Amino acid sequence: MLRLTWVQPEDLLGHELHQAAQDGREPSAIAARWRAAGGPEAPLRAGASPTPASRYLRMLAKDLLDELADLPGKLTEDEPTDLGKIKAGCTAWPAPRPRPAPDPARLEAAWLGRAAGCLLGKPVEKLPLEAIRQLARSTGNWPLNSWFTARGVPAELLRTHPWNRRSARTSLAENIDGMPEDDDQNYPLLNLLLLQRHGRSFTTNDVAALWLDELPAGRTFTAERIAYRNLLTGIEPPHTARHRNPFREWIGALIRADVHGWTNPGDPGAAAEQAHRDATLTHTANGVYAAMFTAAVIADASVGTGTSRPDIHHCLRTGLTVVPPRSRLARAVTHAIRLAQSHDDFDTVVDELHAVHSPTHHWVHAIPNTALIAAALTHANGDFTGSICRAVSGGWDTDSNGATAGSIAGLLAGTPAALPDRWTTPLKNRLSTSVADFDGIGFDTLAHLTHVEASRP
Repeated sequence: MLRLTWVQPEDLLGHELHQAAQDGREPSAIAARWRAAGGPEAPLRAGASPTPASRYLRMLAKDLLDELADLPGKLTEDEPTDLGKIKAGCTAWPAPRPRPAPDPARLEAAWLGRAAGCLLGKPVEKLPLEAIRQLARSTGNWPLNSWFTARGVPAELLRTHPWNRRSARTSLAENIDGMPEDDDQNYPLLNLLLLQRHGRSFTTNDVAALWLDELPAGRTFTAERIAYRNLLTGIEPPHTARHRNPFREWIGALIRADVHGWTNPGDPGAAAEQAHRDATLTHTANGVYAAMFTAAVIADASVGTGTSRPDIHHCLRTGLTVVPPRSRLARAVTHAIRLAQSHDDFDTVVDELHAVHSPTHHWVHAIPNTALIAAALTHANGDFTGSICRAVSGGWDTDSNGATAGSIAGLLAGTPAALPDRWTTPLKNRLSTSVADFDGIGFDTLAHLTHVEASRP
């Protein structure tokens, strides 16, 4: 029987109970009713439980999802989703300092960096932290400094901790042949199309229409799949982000933010506003803030010419100016940066982040993953190899974290030539994607197309 992931009501309910507890609602009475009826816990790492629920449990899950949505929250004032309220609470919202578009070489380095960081994380996506460490150590690649490989890994270790099933054949050192398809690459391509068709004045409805035209439903996950389903049932934005969507504070909006930063050099506020219009199709509160933070960091990192390199620490501080200061995301990122500044050993930083976040957050949630990205960039001082390796070695959503860290660090590096050959040569200037018009495109061509959009008045 086909078990479609990320949409079954009986699987969503467990995730919504976790989300309710995190965002200041009191779900214990509803949780007790679900457990009394024999309802399962949320799947720990997969998108669906192994067996379907009874018709009764499925109907009950739908009713309870709606009841949970009606519970009053305690964090509404500190964590608004409305842009006007966000800006009102961000007293240091950045003033525009528009700069010329980054030159194509700089944008090519960012695209290459995003791909390389993503590819580094693909074989260990979904694996627990200790498994990532054991696999890398078994081949002498710890602290992580290059691609993962199966060569030399003990067979017993691979039986216990197998590579990501979907990615292993295209993302290990011995089999990389160009950049394989991945949702972390599909969304920047879609946002490039979005700007080509609608310009910077695009609306959230424009994002929705573009997805229905260009994005295969099977290549959506978590919040994006829920929003896609909601669109098909006639629900309109921004309610698409809220209706039976327990993933609305997960990482999906963050991975869509790069193009908004690349095309607003020197104007982090405008980049954050674009990211907000994109993110609110699928996300609320901290899920939206993660995208705004990332877009603002990238916009700040996009200034300068040639190999001129902005300061990563200034960029991260700028990113925080577009995040409500009393939000959970702001606290998590600030804590992560302080940890990274305080410890020479990055494993110590990661262990502390996991101790704080893993007991309460799913491995795809935006809060711990954004914190890890900020810690990696801080600890590596923006160095490319150091940034992507730290981001991936910290676990959780490894390919997404590697992609965002690689995009930012690649932009800071300034040119493709500044990126080590071991990261760029295997990519072969070729990107595979399920966004049809872009399949097989080169990173140099993507840089040119991005430069055109960044140069528009």
